Amino acid sequence: MTNIAELFQNTRTIAVVGLSSNPMRASNGVAEYLKRAGYRIIPVNPNESRVLGEKCYARLEDIPEKIDMVDIFRRPEYVPDIVESAIRVGAKSVWMQEGVIHEQAAERAREAGLTVVMDRCTLKEHRKLIRAKVQ
Repeated sequence: MTNIAELFQNTRTIAVVGLSSNPMRASNGVAEYLKRAGYRIIPVNPNESRVLGEKCYARLEDIPEKIDMVDIFRRPEYVPDIVESAIRVGAKSVWMQEGVIHEQAAERAREAGLTVVMDRCTLKEHRKLIRAKVQ
């Protein structure tokens, strides 16, 4: 079982794959929350140039800095290629958002040494940890 508190503690830079500039999209709200929480957010979306004030990259491989977590806001059929990219760039973890489930890709990531969280929301999980600290 993945220790989510440890995962957040050991994460500084999050590449958000599928991040949209549309504030009505879940990816935008979640990434904005994570940015306010102090994480470095790097948008990954070939259809955007800037999101949340950050330069947007077409692919993980185009990002010129180290990535701790790859947060995936794409449909499950795109996950295997994203996981392969995450492995290539040396990410430490992949996080598949709620509704994003791909067991084979998750297993591939684990085999490559990445921490995997699947079908959970980074915002909701982070808020739970903050509430737990306050109590």
